Amino acid sequence: MALRVEQDIFLIRQRGREVAAAVGLEHQDQVRIATALSEVARDLLHAVGGADVTFRTELDATDGRFVLWVDLAPARPLPGDRYEPASGAVARLVDTLSAVQVGGDTVVRMSRRVPANAQALTPDRLTELRAALGTSAPGSALDELAEQNAQLIAALDEVRSQRDELAVLNAELEETNRGVMALYGQLSEELEETNRGVVALYAELDEKSAQLRAASESKSRFLANVSHELRAPVTAIIGLGRLLTDSASDPLTPEQSQQVELIRSAAADLLTLVNDLLDLAKAESGRIEPDWADVDLRVVFGQLRGTLRALSARPEVTLVVEEPPTPAIVRSDEVLLAQVLRNLLHNGLKFTERGEVRMQARRVGDRWRLTVADTGVGIPPELHERIFEEFYQVPGTSRVGGTGLGLPYARRLVTLLGGNLQLASEPGRGSTFTVDLPVDRT
Repeated sequence: MALRVEQDIFLIRQRGREVAAAVGLEHQDQVRIATALSEVARDLLHAVGGADVTFRTELDATDGRFVLWVDLAPARPLPGDRYEPASGAVARLVDTLSAVQVGGDTVVRMSRRVPANAQALTPDRLTELRAALGTSAPGSALDELAEQNAQLIAALDEVRSQRDELAVLNAELEETNRGVMALYGQLSEELEETNRGVVALYAELDEKSAQLRAASESKSRFLANVSHELRAPVTAIIGLGRLLTDSASDPLTPEQSQQVELIRSAAADLLTLVNDLLDLAKAESGRIEPDWADVDLRVVFGQLRGTLRALSARPEVTLVVEEPPTPAIVRSDEVLLAQVLRNLLHNGLKFTERGEVRMQARRVGDRWRLTVADTGVGIPPELHERIFEEFYQVPGTSRVGGTGLGLPYARRLVTLLGGNLQLASEPGRGSTFTVDLPVDRT
């Protein structure tokens, strides 16, 4: 179509609405693209004296939907080869509106996407539409104005309807807001009351925590004082028993010798318990300060191999201490680490009747994993954590002896050294204690 006079604006608007209806655009979109087309046509007619208008369709491969394109080629070049619509609202009526270069000329192009449910625009369908549009007679400016007025009245009715709906929604929203504010006030009061309860609870918890810390400190001081006070008389009993059985003393009857040995054995057990209590009290009170140094695990393993081999009183039990792989250096306290491993080896020898007790070390990343495994009776899974409680002994093992303090003390020492002590065990399959330590404290 050619745009040259004012009358053409009405014809282009009418034809734009007809084309939009033919390709399947909805009524509102038909009005929008016709309105945008008439506004751009009026701008070009006044600015450059007119334009040539072309309607075409194109399939968008990205989503399979057709797009209606309208190109307006100005009769003369646009100033600065740019187009700015007189009304900024025009661009909102269509999907795209811009000035593009086509064959060296500037063309004003707009587009609107065809709904997905519209009839497919096959070549036959397009031919049919072109034929139908070509035979339709154009209306007069008065007819187009009447149509435009009808569209305007319909739009006003729709706006009025939407305004009424909006008023209803505003009333409902206002009522909802009043309810929300009332609920918010109620929730705020309940939350404030809850906060006061939480603050009071935290204050009570802080008080209970302080009392618990004080009780724990009192217990540690009591254990330390009692252990220290008991050590001297128990040591004296052991010394007196040794004097009574000394060959330089007056000879004792066999019955007396047996009684003295029982006294010495009981005193030795009591001294072990006192020493364990004293060590545990030191660990709980935080008075143990590790002496950090580079420790050679081969030296520690060698010392333990020599000192504990004599404790393996049962010929059915073999003590195996494997040589750690080199370099076997760990940043730790040699005395405390040796004490932990000695405790674990001693427990393994004590609770294993046949088989072996094996200690080995291996490097895993930036940590050393030290394991002490035995072939003893094993420990049920539900007791794995309980054996690390003070004075707890696995049922059925009290005949072997012990105080139930060794493993809790060992775990505290391992924690103090920056590692952790874990147990893996099943009844009848022995137990494996694992000490996991960092290679370097940093």
